[in-house]
Amino acid sequence: MKIAINGANRGIGLALVKAYLEDQNNRVYALCREPSKELEKLDNVSIVEGVDVKSDQLSKALEGKLEKNSIDLFINNAGILRSDDWKSLNLKEVQEQFLVNTLGPLNMLKAMEPYLNQGAKIGVLTSRMGSIEDNTSGGMYGYRISKAAANAAFKSVAIDFNSKSHPVAILHPGYVKTDMTSGNGNIEPKEAAAGLKKVMAQLSLENTGQFWHSDGNRLPW
Repeated sequence: MKIAINGANRGIGLALVKAYLEDQNNRVYALCREPSKELEKLDNVSIVEGVDVKSDQLSKALEGKLEKNSIDLFINNAGILRSDDWKSLNLKEVQEQFLVNTLGPLNMLKAMEPYLNQGAKIGVLTSRMGSIEDNTSGGMYGYRISKAAANAAFKSVAIDFNSKSHPVAILHPGYVKTDMTSGNGNIEPKEAAAGLKKVMAQLSLENTGQFWHSDGNRLPW
C-alpha cells in the first residue's frame, strides 16, 4: 500500500510514518516543509519537502515526486495552535490558525487529488477542541474556530467524495505530548498514531464523514 502523510517531520505525523512503516509492504511518502533529522534517519521513506499547506504553489511542490493515481491512503496532519482567552484574543492569530488549520487541509487535498488511487482513503487531523457540543471550558478561540470549521469542511468533502469512492475520516488524535502542546498531554505520539491507524483501517464508504477519536469512539459535533 502507498501512503502519503503530511506534516510528517515531527510529532504525530512522524509517529504515523513510523506506524505505517511497520507493515513491510507499505511505501510511505513523508510530506513536510523541511525534514527533521529523525525523519531523515528512517529507512524506506520517500521524503517530499517544500510542502507548505498555505502555499498557492502547492501543486508544484508535488510534481514529479508522486505518481498519478497511486496513493492508497492520505492523511493530512499539519496544523498550528495559538493559546488564547477572551482577554488575549488576537484576531491576526485567529486568522493565522484558520489559514493553516482550515484552509490548509483543503488546499492540500486539492493538490493531492490527482495522486489518489481509485478508492483511496482520506484522513484529516482536526481536534476535539473543534466540537461545539463538547466545549465546556471556553477560551482557545482561534484553535476552536479553525478546527470546528475544518470539521464542517471535511464533512462536505466526505459527501462530495463519496461519488469518487474516497471515504473520509475526521480525526482527533487525543491529547498528545508534542511540541505543539509543549510536551503536555496524556498519551504519546506512538499511541495516538497506532489508534489513528486502526481507525483508518476500518474506514469505508459506509462510515465516511464521521468524527473519530483515536481510541475508536465517535465524537460529537
